[in-house]
Amino acid sequence: MMQDHAYASPRTILVLAAAAMAAALIGLGLAGWLDSGARMFMTLAEAGLAWCF
Repeated sequence: MMQDHAYASPRTILVLAAAAMAAALIGLGLAGWLDSGARMFMTLAEAGLAWCF
């Protein structure tokens, strides 16, 4: 007999919170790159460090 629970387990909530935090950090990183990525690349190119891009 299966039991129908109306609540999420603590592990599910923890996984969802971690996924939301990861998505927020990735979004902020992407927004920062779109805002000043060209400037960072040109600075690295002038210093000779742009080979890794």
